[in-house]
Amino acid sequence: MSLFDRLRTWARRMKRDVALVWFAARDPRTPTSVRLLALAVTAYALSPIDLIPDFIPVLGYLDDVILVPLGIWLIVRLLPPAVLADARARADALTERLPRVAAMAGLFILIWVLGAAAFGWWLWGQMTS
Repeated sequence: MSLFDRLRTWARRMKRDVALVWFAARDPRTPTSVRLLALAVTAYALSPIDLIPDFIPVLGYLDDVILVPLGIWLIVRLLPPAVLADARARADALTERLPRVAAMAGLFILIWVLGAAAFGWWLWGQMTS
């Protein structure tokens, strides 16, 4: 397996694990301390604000590459087995649906681009006449 394939597999697993942590945080069987940690890790993973800004070379991405996986690993280790199994099943079901969601997002983006192009064409006609 090439390095690119391993990175792609890792990225897919991380996407699934962020969803797993989110579902586990919302499960009432999750202990409160683990739930708070899960909410913090999920919020940090999805937040545009980082501890170290991404524009700082190398260090900017290290917090995303180290802190988020470390937090996910810790949460998975602390979850009760039944909660982990249920959250993993829900996360797997969500990631199986993502290609369809991405296709719909692509369709909406295409509609917006065509609409913008039509508006630009109309505006160009108004300005030149």
